[in-house]
Amino acid sequence: MNKTWLVVLYFSILPYVSVAQSVSDPLKAEFVTKDIPNFWIAFDSLQAGYKGNPFNDFYISKGSPGIAAFMKSRIINADSLRNRVSRNKTKYLEKRESSLQFLNHKKQCISTYMALKYLYPDAVFPPVYFVIGRFNSGGHSHKNGLVIGAEMNEPNNVPYTVAHELIHYQQQDIQESETNLLSACIAEGSADFIAELISGGGPNAKTYAYGNTNEKKLWTEFKTIMYDKDNNHDWIYSYKPKNGYPPDLGYWMGYKITEAYYKKSTDKKKAIADILHIKDYRKFLKDSAYEERFK
Repeated sequence: MNKTWLVVLYFSILPYVSVAQSVSDPLKAEFVTKDIPNFWIAFDSLQAGYKGNPFNDFYISKGSPGIAAFMKSRIINADSLRNRVSRNKTKYLEKRESSLQFLNHKKQCISTYMALKYLYPDAVFPPVYFVIGRFNSGGHSHKNGLVIGAEMNEPNNVPYTVAHELIHYQQQDIQESETNLLSACIAEGSADFIAELISGGGPNAKTYAYGNTNEKKLWTEFKTIMYDKDNNHDWIYSYKPKNGYPPDLGYWMGYKITEAYYKKSTDKKKAIADILHIKDYRKFLKDSAYEERFK
């Protein structure tokens, strides 16, 4: 594998805290759902035999900044979206009702924001855009805000998913010298850890259960490859790992390292700030004392 996955990570968690749309008051945070009914207008138009591409005319061209942020590598373009929908109409229809319920969880999201603000007073809150894509991304932290793929999430998991992307928004950029499997896993795992802490939701239950059951074995394997820059070894950003593991075990590994650091810290607020602004991932691992439990 080439370094593409590392480039994707680098650009997916760059901080955009200077964007004017971000606010420091959780109660003023913006949640935008207009793209979801527009998607279904386009979907129904396709069903009715609309001559043009309805996903261009009724969805993308009328889209929020969230749609623009979700185009690259996700929606791609109107034709790509139309082709995916045409081949998977039943799959999309199964998500219709739930996708229209996402704003019902705004209060829980605000509560999550307030929990982060308590733990990390410097937190900022960008707009959140709920969109529908091609069943290939559940969320994205972008300079325009947080983008949540409604077709990839259940409404009751919205606060956790939003929280995960919100943590990425707070994180400082990963320095090129630190762009390796370890930094990628800690960046994602720390977002899982803090998102769970503030939202009460949780990450992939199957992956985390497998990881917890096989923790020593997995650490023994992971530590031999964690500084690899050229290959993710199917530990991260792979929905169907070739190695037979459940997907995204790297998230779990990063979570365990972050959890160890947090538990070891006496000042929990400082620990959160440290986690959000890691400069040296090797030092962070050492300071967590995670490896010590296996000696």
